[in-house]
Amino acid sequence: MSRVACVNGRSAVCRWSNPEAMSAARPSSLTGLLPFLKPYRWALGLAAVFLLLAAGTTLAFPWALRQLIDQGLASGASPDQLAEHFMALLGVALALAVFSSLRYYAVSWLGERITTDVRNTVYAHVLSQSPAFFENTQSGEVLSRLTNDTTLVQTVVGSSFSMGLRNLVMGCGAMAMLIWTNPMLMLQVMGILLLVVLPAVFLGRRVRKLSRASQDRVADASALASEVLNAISVVQSYTAEQREAERFMASTGRALGTALRRVRARAVLVGFIIAASSAVLLWGLYMGTLSVRSGATTAGELGQTVVYVVLLASAFAVLGEVYGDMLRAAGATERLMELLHTTSNLKVVDQPLTAPWPQGGSTVALESLKFRYPSRTDTWAIDQFRGRIEAGQTVAVVGPSGAGKTTLFDLLMRFHDPQFGRIVLDGVPIEQMSLRDLRSRIAIVPQEPVIFSGTVIENIRYGRPEASLEEVHAAAKAAYALEFIAHLPHGFDTDLGDRGVRLSGGQRQRIAIARAILKNPPCCYWTKRPALWMRKAKKWSKPHLTPPCKAEPRWSSLTAWRRCNKQT
Repeated sequence: MSRVACVNGRSAVCRWSNPEAMSAARPSSLTGLLPFLKPYRWALGLAAVFLLLAAGTTLAFPWALRQLIDQGLASGASPDQLAEHFMALLGVALALAVFSSLRYYAVSWLGERITTDVRNTVYAHVLSQSPAFFENTQSGEVLSRLTNDTTLVQTVVGSSFSMGLRNLVMGCGAMAMLIWTNPMLMLQVMGILLLVVLPAVFLGRRVRKLSRASQDRVADASALASEVLNAISVVQSYTAEQREAERFMASTGRALGTALRRVRARAVLVGFIIAASSAVLLWGLYMGTLSVRSGATTAGELGQTVVYVVLLASAFAVLGEVYGDMLRAAGATERLMELLHTTSNLKVVDQPLTAPWPQGGSTVALESLKFRYPSRTDTWAIDQFRGRIEAGQTVAVVGPSGAGKTTLFDLLMRFHDPQFGRIVLDGVPIEQMSLRDLRSRIAIVPQEPVIFSGTVIENIRYGRPEASLEEVHAAAKAAYALEFIAHLPHGFDTDLGDRGVRLSGGQRQRIAIARAILKNPPCCYWTKRPALWMRKAKKWSKPHLTPPCKAEPRWSSLTAWRRCNKQT
């Protein structure tokens, strides 16, 4: 027995918005990476030890140089004594090489690990979002965050942050040694350096805002390119290549303009820090030279002071560069954390119910469903829809284009929740079931079949990766796909290319049908039954669908048909 139901209403587009996404990036956004650092705290501690040893060895070099000047050159030491001093310098240099190499490896290892974890976690979280999220967020923007933003994070975690800490330790150490050798002079220098920090903070805020804006413009360009490339056949059929190229150039032009403003602001920041710190430190060096001439200090102490001043000046210069990198990474981290903290609008119960697994198909009850999209609150896409599908029954949902047939399927799969009414599957309301349990009971054959890049067998096994080769062949045979698969270059191991571009539309449909058959669920949704396949499999149009698989399952089937008027 077949049942026909008509659905009235129009579908609308659901918009997703995140008001927090407009907030400006802050350096504190980098704290969002702390959960990803915790699993590697021992490696982080080891990297910190190597970093301190490398910085300490660098700070020991000026002291060894002072000993060479005062006790070797100035005192007229013998060749053997000079050799000892030079060997001490060589030992410091070799220790610096070893510790720096170990620090670089440990920090780079951490950067690669943490970046991979961030990318995997964000991607897995995005996959769990409801369709409402993807209606508002373009896939190209998500890809930009997974690639460009994680690359910025990797630059900071795997390189810049380590360099910053190393130079901070060296700068503080050099400052401490300079204060110890000439306290009054360096206290004056430190007081003046504090005045340098205030303008640097102001310029840093400007760089941070422009960094976030630059990353947003790059994401816009990536989203545009992804959209166009995914519809390249349509673009070329309308000879819109030049127009789309111009749109992309305009988008990248906006990204370039924002990036150049960021570069100019960062150049001013770095130049100011280098110039100001160097001027102040050179003044301190000049005062130290006068102290040597007056006899208050020795030549060795002057040489030591020169090297410490150089270390301090270079540390400030590197810290300026690192600060700019951290500002860019702060914007990237906040964008990634926005994705990671996005929550699905579908509520999942803490203790879901499990319906019994039916042997002869599922029973579906639709109880007074009313649904409207959030962007069109004045129009019901589905209004007071009722119906029941018994186990093993075939039901067609008939209506004109835009009547709400696809919306009904989305509600059955729980891509959206109705505002009123409920859907009961095998005696359990679907909102009381886990999403995984619900969707594992359903196979879907979309009107526009989706083929993943990979082989034929990987696509058919998508719903059941553990299926045997025998079961895959049986499903392909039931879908009348064996004939064309046998003529492919490598049969079931043939790579189908991006989105199955190496197959015709009908062949892609039969692969999608084989995928649904192999999954062998108690319920199947067809957004439109393919006519060619139905002509070959007339027995499938009977009320009780019995696909010729090995297990010979029986399922309930719900099919969408578009009503049309035929004139003769």
